[in-house]
Amino acid sequence: MDTVHIAPAEHDALLASYREALAHTNALTDRISTDQFSAHYPERPDWAIGPFVRDDALTFRPEGQWDDPTGVGWTSDSVFNPTVIERGDELHLFYRASPRKESTASRIGHAVRRDGVWHDSPANPIVYPTLANETLGVEDPKVYALDTGYVLFYNAIWRRDDGSVAVDIMSAVSDDLEHWTKRGLVVPYEVSEYWAKGAVIPRDEHGRAVRIGGEYLMFLSEGCGGRPTVGHSADGLEWRFEVQPYLDLSPLSGSLFEVACAVVDGDRLVLDFFYADADGDFAAAQALYRPDDPFTQLELNRGGSLAWGGLQKLDGRWSFAQGWDAPPGVRELYFYKEVDA
Repeated sequence: MDTVHIAPAEHDALLASYREALAHTNALTDRISTDQFSAHYPERPDWAIGPFVRDDALTFRPEGQWDDPTGVGWTSDSVFNPTVIERGDELHLFYRASPRKESTASRIGHAVRRDGVWHDSPANPIVYPTLANETLGVEDPKVYALDTGYVLFYNAIWRRDDGSVAVDIMSAVSDDLEHWTKRGLVVPYEVSEYWAKGAVIPRDEHGRAVRIGGEYLMFLSEGCGGRPTVGHSADGLEWRFEVQPYLDLSPLSGSLFEVACAVVDGDRLVLDFFYADADGDFAAAQALYRPDDPFTQLELNRGGSLAWGGLQKLDGRWSFAQGWDAPPGVRELYFYKEVDA
């Protein structure tokens, strides 16, 4: 991956971004509920993961507001789109915190559950805007365990000179899930065309990235000029990308928004994704593949988790977290576990 030099973020631009976010509202995203996607599946084939029910014992509630490293007086009133990963007896949670639900000007926080109690990290925010391409916020963490440590992918939002909004996939690395070092741009601009989302790497039930055919795969599903694009990597850090169709929504009469996550479980590879159904309404579904043939779709099923940070097993059941259902202005993340068969 060629190194791209990105200038530092400017204070005035960060302040303007924060003030804009405070005025954010969106009738469509304000009404999103986890249950509308994951609480009921019209059909439930053996390979599908879910439906899901809330597990209130794991609810996370951050306390207080973080110190603002950017000096613009930043605060949050919504936490959502998290990723969860285990390390020993600890459960690590990485989440997006925003001035308003689904607004820009987001930061990324970290909390650890030890002995049944959540502890928000005193180092928060662990990822915040420091670069010009992060001026409109850093969003939607996805964390994977690799052979050499951990990698965190996130979306960096910024405005180009022509006024259009751009989205970059960025990465950071850590040996302990506590201290993170930014690596920079993951998807080059000649591939992303200044808009790429996804960074979905198949994970196992513990949150470990799974090699397929001897390499890691990354499914990009939004941007890249509308081309279905897949990344390939030997180490999970350096990536090359190529156009590769992998998802056919014609049986659902829908159009893809974004792949949320991918699971490898034995002889099944399941993609969980967000799409617009035949009526144009928000919907979730899952697609089945074999790990040895990851681009040949075998089946589709309506219903999904939309677990942007990935699914994994907690107490033996597939689980994820999301904050969409928190009341307005309440910072809570709820955990959901697969309903017993």
